[in-house]
Formats: sequence, C-alpha cells, structure tokens
Amino acid sequence: MHIPDGFIPWTQCVIYYIILIVALYFATKWAKKNLDDKHIPLMAILAAGIFTIMSMNMPIPFGTSGHMVGGCLVALVFCAPEAAVLVFTIVLLIQALIFGDGGITALGTNVLNMGIIGGCVGLYTFKGLKNTIGKYPAIGVAAWLATVIAAAAAAVELAIAGTFPLTLGIYSMVLYHMFIGIIEAVLTVIVIMALEKYRPDLLMWNKQTQGGK
Repeated sequence: MHIPDGFIPWTQCVIYYIILIVALYFATKWAKKNLDDKHIPLMAILAAGIFTIMSMNMPIPFGTSGHMVGGCLVALVFCAPEAAVLVFTIVLLIQALIFGDGGITALGTNVLNMGIIGGCVGLYTFKGLKNTIGKYPAIGVAAWLATVIAAAAAAVELAIAGTFPLTLGIYSMVLYHMFIGIIEAVLTVIVIMALEKYRPDLLMWNKQTQGGK
C-alpha cells in the first residue's frame, strides 16, 4: 500500500500534502488536550508495532505492496482518528527516509490512506456496529473494512494519477487486502482484548465513559 515517489504527479502530491498539514493541525491540538504521561509511551509502542507489521510486505503487481496497516487499532485505542494521523506520519516518514518504503513526495497520499482513511473508517465503523453486533465482532469488521477501504483509496489515487487503470488497481489492491484484512482483524481484536483485560485504563473509551476521571 506504500505508494513510491514518481507514481503521483507533483501537482496532486501538493493537494495531498495540504490535506496532511490540515490533519496534523487538528491532530496536534487533540494530542495537547488528550495525551498524558501514560498514553504517550503507549502511542510509541503502537507506532513500533505498526512499523513492524507494515515491514512484512507482499508484492502486488504494478509497483505497490500489500501489508497489514493498523490504522483502526490506533484509532480505537485512543478513540480518535487524530492519533492515527500522528502515528502514521511518523512511521511513514521514517520508512520513506531510511528504508525507501514509500516516497517522500507521496507521504501525504500514504498518510491519507493508512492514517486518515484507515483511522476514520475503523473508528466510525466500530461505533456504528458495536451496539448491533457486539463489541468484538464490530472491532473485527472495522479493522477489516479499514484495511480494504485504504487499499481501494490507493487504487483510486493511482488511477487519478494515470499510473494504472482503476479497474485493474481495484482488483489488485482490494483483492489482496481482503485477505490481509482478515489477519488484521484478528490481531486488532486480540490487542484490544488484551488491553481490556490487563490495562483497561489505557483504552480512551473507558476514560470517556468515566467522564475523564
């Protein structure tokens, strides 16, 4: 899902960077208000974990790759897509600069897909389903859908850029990530269950339920 340099025209990269800058503005405001000494280390741990799972790349035809994402997990733990924006900006920047995974010019595009779209789809799908199908099934569906929609967004952006046709991109990206999303769903549920059992104080939805106490 990492889009490399040269796949998106610079004029379109500027638009995606503007989206990233706006998202980072709101994300930093959220962080100043909500992050404390207990949650900052947790964010760092999640960033390291996401860095690791995204390094397990599966090549996809026409120059991109498939892998687990983690945007839903971050958004659920912190109950905010803003957290995913912060985590993915840092992780993707390091990957692009040091490991050549994804491009600097495409940073805004990649953060949009994995952080903004992945985080928003994951969190709001969970919120919409949890009272209907139950908490943990909702987490699984949210993580799976966040992965698939993020992959579809990358295919659409590459089609707009003229890199390869939309139908072919959707087929390649979405098909692969439908299977990858199953693994991501299972891992997301396991991590949330573990946090609920051993450190429920780290889940921000518990903090919100208790009125911030």
